[in-house]
Amino acid sequence: MRLFLSLLFFCSISFLFSQTTSQLYEIIEAVSAKRIQKDIQTLADFGTRNTFSDTVSNTRGIGAARRWIKQEFETISKKCNNCLEVFYQKDFVTKEGNNRVPHDAWVVNVVAIQRGTKYPNNYIIMSGDIDSRASDTMDFTTDAPGANDNASGMAGTIEAARVLSSYKFESSIVYVGLSGEEQGLFGGAGLANYAKENDWNIIGVLNNDMIGNIKGIDGVIDNRTFRIFSEPVPPTETERQRKMRRFFGGEVDGISRQLARYVHKTTQTFMPEMNPMMVYRLDRFGRGGHHRPFNDLGYAGIRIMEAHENYNQQHQDIREENGIKYGDVIEHVNFEYAKKLTAVNAINLASLAWAPPAPKNVSIGGIVEPSAKFKWEKAEDAVGYKIYWRDTTSPTWDYSRYVGDISEFTLNGIVIDNFFFGISAIGENGFESLITFPNSVFQE
Repeated sequence: MRLFLSLLFFCSISFLFSQTTSQLYEIIEAVSAKRIQKDIQTLADFGTRNTFSDTVSNTRGIGAARRWIKQEFETISKKCNNCLEVFYQKDFVTKEGNNRVPHDAWVVNVVAIQRGTKYPNNYIIMSGDIDSRASDTMDFTTDAPGANDNASGMAGTIEAARVLSSYKFESSIVYVGLSGEEQGLFGGAGLANYAKENDWNIIGVLNNDMIGNIKGIDGVIDNRTFRIFSEPVPPTETERQRKMRRFFGGEVDGISRQLARYVHKTTQTFMPEMNPMMVYRLDRFGRGGHHRPFNDLGYAGIRIMEAHENYNQQHQDIREENGIKYGDVIEHVNFEYAKKLTAVNAINLASLAWAPPAPKNVSIGGIVEPSAKFKWEKAEDAVGYKIYWRDTTSPTWDYSRYVGDISEFTLNGIVIDNFFFGISAIGENGFESLITFPNSVFQE
């Protein structure tokens, strides 16, 4: 009888999930390449969006760009009965001590919050960068249209807000344009500190930086592959956690890496034409992005971007030399590709915002035994849990078992030494939380 009830419950969850996930396909279809193209063109037409450029003009400079972005968010909000809280978040930076700051200025971010119905203090953030740069980052007057870097990510963030504002979610979604990226990640640091000061519970940050180029300087043309950068473990981990890893593993299982795997899995499930490529690195070699300031404070954050960059078309003055055209102009942006990566963001934002919180205090046992044992603290509004495991050399969670609404379980016949494990919470609608890697060990 118990088995029958369990099967009946699982079938009910599967039915609800099939109904609800149809909304993810609707979200994918709703993303518009034409709207993204129009927004990229508008941003590029401001001439330069250097963080230290003109703030007074209505047609040129960073001031005009951020006012336009704020206006776009406000227009979206009006169409959804004022469902977005739109505001500026800013910090003052000075020339003193900053060798990439030409003069003192306000670094202004544009923030739009779509409040969750159950967990308004849980936040999933999608970010794009407002600012652009010429060859010399200190040059705030030369034209720097920044069509791909990073009008594409900013346009994608605005488009995601347009699409997702038609739905209601349990957790809050934040759409944000960040400034000061090219001069030292000032905008991301400002918002990360703001979040910490206001006790935001950040589930994850999806930083979009360059999502529109398909023709790489390496000669590859690819409109399906994209990279997901994530750090292995938080820099804020304790010495005890570091020592535990030496004996129990988890070198590649920090919270940002779990967020990367979540995006990878969701994309492969609902957009199988895409090829998500996880890169086991905080960012590109020796470089940085606006997810890093969040990582620095212990928040999960990843960078989503194109797979094949063209360095002649980023951080370059517009010019032609030896038959090579330099400059980040709109002619190089592939809008259908930007649409695809925007859709990747949108379905992951929605999935996380519809899911219950992840389980906490996950413990693992089974040392010198022919089975793996688990105990965990139940998550609010979860109706069941799923145990995942994978080979220690695998980048993705390859095996799973749904175990119902319980708080401990034994996987018989699975030797703990040969796998890594994690547990997710399942909501009544079938959506899953991020996977929690065990954070303690128990012995019976």
